[in-house]
Amino acid sequence: MKNENNSHDAIIVLDFGSQYTQLIARRVREAGVYCEILPFNALWTEISAKNPKGIILSGGPASVFAQDAPRPSAHLLKQAECPVLGICYGLQVIAAEVGGKVEPANFREYGHARLCVLDEPGQLFEGLPGEMDVWMSHGDHVTKLPLSFRITARTESALNATEDLSNRLYGVQFHPEVAHTAFGAQILKNFVLRICGARPDWSPRAIIEEQVERIREQVKDKRVVCGLSGGVDSTVAAALVQKAIGERQICIFVDTGLLRENEFEGTCALFDRSMQLEVRGVRAGDRFLQALKGVTDPEQKRREIGRIFVEVFEREAATLDDVEFLVQGTLYPDVIESVSVHGPSAVIKTHHNVGGLPERMRLKLVEPLRELFKDEVRAAGRELGISEELLSRHPFPGPGLAVRILGEVTEPRLKLLRAADRILDEELRAANLYDEVWQAFPVLLPISTVGVMGDYRTYEQVVALRAVTSTDGMTADWARLPHEILARISTRLVSEVQGINRVVYDISSKPPSTIEWE
Repeated sequence: MKNENNSHDAIIVLDFGSQYTQLIARRVREAGVYCEILPFNALWTEISAKNPKGIILSGGPASVFAQDAPRPSAHLLKQAECPVLGICYGLQVIAAEVGGKVEPANFREYGHARLCVLDEPGQLFEGLPGEMDVWMSHGDHVTKLPLSFRITARTESALNATEDLSNRLYGVQFHPEVAHTAFGAQILKNFVLRICGARPDWSPRAIIEEQVERIREQVKDKRVVCGLSGGVDSTVAAALVQKAIGERQICIFVDTGLLRENEFEGTCALFDRSMQLEVRGVRAGDRFLQALKGVTDPEQKRREIGRIFVEVFEREAATLDDVEFLVQGTLYPDVIESVSVHGPSAVIKTHHNVGGLPERMRLKLVEPLRELFKDEVRAAGRELGISEELLSRHPFPGPGLAVRILGEVTEPRLKLLRAADRILDEELRAANLYDEVWQAFPVLLPISTVGVMGDYRTYEQVVALRAVTSTDGMTADWARLPHEILARISTRLVSEVQGINRVVYDISSKPPSTIEWE
């Protein structure tokens, strides 16, 4: 039986709550193999329906000693007819399930460690160096292996990789999915391609073909409206739907009043120039600002924006015949950070695409990018012929500048932030740094500080600059922008934007921080 999602070989990741679970899936897909995430306790009947070529048990924050420790469904390891790889907590689960011993470590291992591969390295380390840096994040560790297992690699303090060839069970205590582990991607490739024998045929073209087929099956002969924001995600979603159903899609670009400077006019012109989309511009800024009056809680902001957003769409859609669907550019990270749908991972924040919609929304959702990462979306966009001018844009949040203004959103504060955003954009482009960072933006803080301008005392607002490097938005590091660039940006902000007298730079990474402040 083939994987029910498509005709590709599949790797299934069982999510035990690790912050890195989605990175595992992304690394597998980078190897050209389709990967899907299921809850840790998914029944074997659900897993086997996917006809997996391999199963990966993710890491997680729990201890196997805890009374409510997450465990896979009963007899999973015996029922699995394919290789199984346990990562960190996943390894401990395997050991505990098949007769090994797990104990609290004398000291917890977090961060870099040096891994030494044994003389008989095993299949996971085939073709790799005998020593490498790996990334650790655990408190418990395996102290005794089940009888049929053997150690294939160690760190100074513990065994760190093991395999049982007779039962096709593998485990590593470190995290091969994170960039900090040298050769981590190759270790996962060895598991997916060599051990599991999966076909590497997952590609942007395959994504497009399968999503087009799904869209046609879902929409049939009805018409749809697409919520364009001007960003990469909604643009690619619109292009996919256009390829699937052509002129039966009407794109609506709402001016929420929360866009960047000249964003509404510029984006409408760009779509008209580079894509054959029917776009209707709707100005509704007053409605959004009225709904946000007095609102300071970030989650409430997102809910209010989502509510008005859908009301506007339903009003516009009501003027069209046979419209039953709303297209959104929701991505996999949006879903994971908004609702715990795959496992015990914590909800981080509500994305207005997935968590801010009213329960009784009339339009049905079409979300062709819902299971894709940002890099896959951009690759699909290039395959669809979307211009690099659109694809290279930095991510912009669905709620717009509302979540970059801490505190109440007002028109004067929006005007100030728009000017700051324009200056930051201009300076990054002038220094050829725009494409070097994943995302860069100013945040208006709800505080004022004392300053001196022209011998006069000022008491004005503070702007924080945020610039990060990333590949998928799931993890990010703060960008090391040159000091002279930061100095020029700061000088322009204080000199040109009336109301700002102090600029600070955010040097937090994700995790523990999120990219956006709200």
